[in-house]
Amino acid sequence: MAHEGADIRGTCCEGTGLGGVLRDRLFPTGSLIRLPKEFALDRLIPSFRRKGYGMTAQVLDGTSIANQIYAELGHDIERLKKAGHTPGLAAVLVGDNPASRIYVNRKVAACARMEIVSRKIELPQSADTAAVLGEVDALNADDSIDGILVQLPLPPQVSEKEVLLRVSPHKDVDGLHPMNLGALLMGNHAWASCTPSGVMQMLRRSGVEVEGKRAVVVGRSVLVGRPVAILLMHAHATITVCHSRTKALASVCREADILIAAIGRPLMITQEYVKAGAVVVDVGINKVSDPGLVSRVFKDDPVRLAQFEEKKYLIVGDVDPVSVSRVAGKLSPVPGGVGPLTIAMLIHNTACAARARLGHLL
Repeated sequence: MAHEGADIRGTCCEGTGLGGVLRDRLFPTGSLIRLPKEFALDRLIPSFRRKGYGMTAQVLDGTSIANQIYAELGHDIERLKKAGHTPGLAAVLVGDNPASRIYVNRKVAACARMEIVSRKIELPQSADTAAVLGEVDALNADDSIDGILVQLPLPPQVSEKEVLLRVSPHKDVDGLHPMNLGALLMGNHAWASCTPSGVMQMLRRSGVEVEGKRAVVVGRSVLVGRPVAILLMHAHATITVCHSRTKALASVCREADILIAAIGRPLMITQEYVKAGAVVVDVGINKVSDPGLVSRVFKDDPVRLAQFEEKKYLIVGDVDPVSVSRVAGKLSPVPGGVGPLTIAMLIHNTACAARARLGHLL
């Protein structure tokens, strides 16, 4: 029986009990997961309003929603600990990709916040497939580890397919094993990929009606595009999946009540792609170092321009926030949108996996 207040339906087993709140213990009044200063939402999206961009879109604040999920997970984690088991998550990092290292460190920090076991396995850039498989085999056999995440991308000499197949489907907390993808398609999944699940949490907790709506997903990757399309379908939306060969892409996107941008092209989605009042979720994470592009898009935003001047790059999504915010009804920012929810759902999925393994003790 789900605890009162739980709202994780559709991303974990129905009725697993996730959701009780220990906010006073784990999250004192007023506490929040804090982004770095340069990523604070009050320095980004609201600056559009201050500078007269004519912004009308409501901000879909992923950081705030992630905090809700963390608070709700506290009860379930406490029950697991009382049963004698602290959930454990292991992240396998191969090589020296700076972005991957940042992502893994943020996941380790989230584990520390929720007081669960965290293990980071680091292998050199030169590691081969056999070395990575050996680490995965050891984690599969480790009873203290409930979830295994292999950070992508892997170096070119490592077979991504072999590695993802080797992760036990019972510990595959990113939902990429064929068994878990198949269960997702059938609608009897224990959990789904973290980013797609985060998108669904963002929509649900922001009061976005999905049933009966037209949803367009731009991007068809196994990691985001395909699973988020399936989750939207399970929520009774009418789905269109677009990709690099879709003709008249802007016209197709303008049909969407809900537009999910996950194509991996910085600032590609402009207002020409968006129907007035549509909900736009930006899944993209891109590092932009082109001063011409930055000055063109953010020419009236001194905050972003100052950040670029200092760092010589900006982190942006697939959506042009200045252009799209003029027509969209709701828009998720980058950073501070889907990213925090991806990590929150990773912790959620790890707790789910622990419950599945220890269900007879609870």
